[in-house]
Formats: sequence, C-alpha cells, structure tokens
Amino acid sequence: MPTQKSFSIEVFPPKTPEGIEALRKTRAELAELSPKYFSITYGAGGSTQQGTHNIALEIQKEGFEAAPHVTCIGTTRESVRERLNECRANGIRHIVALRGDLPSSYGVLGEFRYANELVEFIRAETGDWFRIDVAAYPEMHPQAKSLQDDVDNFVRKAQAGADAAITQYFYNASSYFRFMENVQKAGVDIPVIAGIMPITNFKQLAQFSDMCGAEIPRWIRLRLESYGDDLASIRAFGLDVVTELCEQLLAGGAPGLHFYSLNKAATTREIWHRLKLDERKEIGSDKKAEAVQV
Repeated sequence: MPTQKSFSIEVFPPKTPEGIEALRKTRAELAELSPKYFSITYGAGGSTQQGTHNIALEIQKEGFEAAPHVTCIGTTRESVRERLNECRANGIRHIVALRGDLPSSYGVLGEFRYANELVEFIRAETGDWFRIDVAAYPEMHPQAKSLQDDVDNFVRKAQAGADAAITQYFYNASSYFRFMENVQKAGVDIPVIAGIMPITNFKQLAQFSDMCGAEIPRWIRLRLESYGDDLASIRAFGLDVVTELCEQLLAGGAPGLHFYSLNKAATTREIWHRLKLDERKEIGSDKKAEAVQV
C-alpha cells in the first residue's frame, strides 16, 4: 500500500477588498486541484491575524482543510489561547506554529521567544486537537549560529509536539536530503514537507531570498539575469527548473510538496499538471473535507 503524500498550497491575507476578492478567484482555481489543505500566513507580529482567521473560515466553509499560521513573537499566552479557542470553535484542527518575524514597531518580544515554546503551549492547552506543523530550514535559518544549532532548534520543535514540518523554499534538492539526514541522525522522524516557490519574477524572488536566507544557485541566477525583463522566458525557465526539482524530491522520498502560491494560480497549476499529481492517487486528498457548520 503506497504511503500517502501531502500536496498543499499557501496563500496570504490581502490588505484591500479588491485583493480579497482576487484571492477568492485564485483560490477557486487552486481548489480544482484538490490540495490536501490551504495554509494561510500571518503578517509580522501577527499583523494580519484577523484576515488570516477570516480566510481560514472561508476555506473551511468551502469544504477544504484550512491551516492558519499562528505566530508567537509579540504575543501573550492569553492572546494565543484566544486564537486557539477561535480555531477550535470553528472546527479548525490544523495549524502552522511559527516564531514569526518581529516588526520594527515592536518594543517587546512577548511571552514566547521561540517556536518550540509555542508548540509546547499549544499541546498543553489543547492536547491532540490540532495537527501542528512547524518550519524547517534546509539551508539553515539566517539567524542560526551554526548548522548544528539549526538542527538542534528543529529537534526541540519536534520534541515539543510537532506533527510535521514545512520547509523554507530552496532550489538545491541536495540541501533537503542533507537536512533530512541530519535530523534523522538526531532522532527526529516527523514528515518534512518540501516548500516549493515557483519562479515567475526574478527581482521579486531575489528580494525574498535575500531576506529569508534562501539560496538561488549561481547557474539559476545567471540564467534569470540573462533574460532581463523577458517575463515569458523567465516563467518558462522557472517552470522547467521547479518541475525538475519537485521530481527529484518526490523520487528521493519527500513526503509531499507545499507550494507558496503568492496568491497566484497559473504557475502552481502548471507545475501540478506537469508532475501529473492529479494522477498520483496517493498524493493529496481524495475528496473535500466536510464543510464545517458554524
């Protein structure tokens, strides 16, 4: 019997009514792929938390599994408890627990310092109600002191009660497999889903990568730079690169793929169809989750 793999998609809460409506249309296109779930991000310091919650409720009502992000930087135990209670009251059973980024306007870190403390708190408050996903960094978190320090941080999150992890995006498959070797040697065996960032805009990708510490391999960077403002060539090259990366990951045993859609449908859909994920019955969900009545 094949091992079930997870194929999922991330979206973020828009800040304008026009953006919210555009996301609904994008989500409808992505929903045709029957992803395992949709995750919904927070802004820095939880700045978009109400938008995150609203989108999660819409996704649940549409019959799909929603996995809102819950971050701990700049929060209190009581504020996190309230957010967890809201999720439970609306039938949400899957969350992504993260430390989160500290916006410049914040003067205090709050009552949590690290994601493992958040995971431990969620388990203490809610038992096994939630599936908890955490973050993983195949190329090392930019603030980690060393590779071993980064692995140790991941181990603490797993030991605190995480069920699975989703990686930061990367373009070297070897980085993912090396990370898996390191955490398995450390005694961690939770599923680590590979985070996938489609390539459609080189300047935007370069800015993201500089901020989060994700490496763009030199050969990819040079090729993308050579296209200049030729967006069609950038997109075509990006589709080939990312599709091949996904094939390598799945063939090498990655338990799933999590696409950072950036609230766009076309490129994620194209990669999905190139990979023939809709024909791999063990991947994704066979049907929608039951819609939650609230």
